[in-house]
Amino acid sequence: MPMRTGTPLPALDGVEKWYHGPPDAESLNGHPVLVHFWAVSCGQCKDTLPNVNEWKEQYKDQGLKVVGVHMPRSEADLEIGPVEEVIRDYDLEHPQAIDEDYAIVDRFENKYVPAFYIFDREGNLRHFQAGDRGMKMIQAALDRVIGASGNTG
Repeated sequence: MPMRTGTPLPALDGVEKWYHGPPDAESLNGHPVLVHFWAVSCGQCKDTLPNVNEWKEQYKDQGLKVVGVHMPRSEADLEIGPVEEVIRDYDLEHPQAIDEDYAIVDRFENKYVPAFYIFDREGNLRHFQAGDRGMKMIQAALDRVIGASGNTG
């Protein structure tokens, strides 16, 4: 069962390998945050990566912070070369956790890829979406959370 709405943003620590990170908690405070779980072996995940980059760009002036979490689904997903290749090929320039030990995954109680968690400026979960069919719902949730939390920051 995924986290419930209103749950505070779990700690994003305990991961040894990061690209473009890790984000420190202070840099996320007061900002809406999108946490995106993905796996290199997941075709649907790769299909959603351009959306994540678009949202990061679209909402950057409203302070949106984006954090990616690579969640291995198999032994093959533990090979770092293909993960690095996806990060490079899809221009994932926001923090990317390589969560081989499921430190972040377990804190989120996440079982899905792709999965999207949207937190408001107060750090509380406002929307959860799994799968690649809800891109419009995620867009609407971002609009709602960012609009509801103001345009400062």
